[in-house]
Amino acid sequence: MSINTITLGGGCFWCIEAVYERVRGVTAVESGYSNGHVVEPSYEQVCTGNTGHNEVVRVSFDTEQISLREVLEIFFVVHDPTSLNRQGNDVGTQYRSGIYFTSPEQEQVAREVIAEMTASGTYRSPIVTEVLPLANYSRAEDYHQHYFAQHPNQGYCAFVVAPKVEKFRKTFASRVKAA
Repeated sequence: MSINTITLGGGCFWCIEAVYERVRGVTAVESGYSNGHVVEPSYEQVCTGNTGHNEVVRVSFDTEQISLREVLEIFFVVHDPTSLNRQGNDVGTQYRSGIYFTSPEQEQVAREVIAEMTASGTYRSPIVTEVLPLANYSRAEDYHQHYFAQHPNQGYCAFVVAPKVEKFRKTFASRVKAA
């Protein structure tokens, strides 16, 4: 097994986490905060938009089962990379689209995927996903971890998270983990 880890911001971390927990080849998913200027901020601090942090998920995956390119292709389907500082009704810099890399190889793949998507005309508007080195990462509070799995009937989960999970299942049926 060869494990690689990438950190992704695509709106509320509950949504992105719920998708990647269902991806075959993903070995761990952790919700957290990154690329802000406060050390180990709380959820309440991040929600003010004053810390500069993004709600992110740290996705660890077995490169023998799934490539970084495939991880990123899923990412671009389950969130809107053309929406600056918002995903649906979630508005603020903490909801920005971002790929936070830890190696030059990760940065190269991220930039290649964005360039290919831009050239393909997949989106009508420009992709605004930031591609930056991972900085000042901290794990989110325990109650944010595996949130959708623990609260599938909670309003936000039922009406916002569940449709993203279903979109992943339909678009990437071959990548869905066995139950």
